[in-house]
Amino acid sequence: QVQLVESGGGLVQPGGSLRLPCAASGFTFRRYAMNWYRQAPGKERELVAAISSAGGSTNYRDSVKGRFTISRDNAKNTMYLQMNSLKPEDTAVYYCNAPPFWGQGTQVTVSS
Repeated sequence: QVQLVESGGGLVQPGGSLRLPCAASGFTFRRYAMNWYRQAPGKERELVAAISSAGGSTNYRDSVKGRFTISRDNAKNTMYLQMNSLKPEDTAVYYCNAPPFWGQGTQVTVSS
């Protein structure tokens, strides 16, 4: 069956970095455009970054531009989100999405 498994979340201080992998299985990964979403407590889920199926096109929400980088390795069926210069407002559960499939999420907490 389809599985999207995020990892790499945790507690980090402001200004720190994290890298979130999303391991995919059960579908033809290289054919799917993919996304990272996040949801903070009490807020709606929001799109953070998107990447085309071959990885040649990416898009970011304004608040993470210049700090986050989305990438993928189609040979490893894995997508990544590199997050640098993290801020407290980046605290959320981060979800991997290959429409219509979703991962279970990984918690990222930015706090001193």
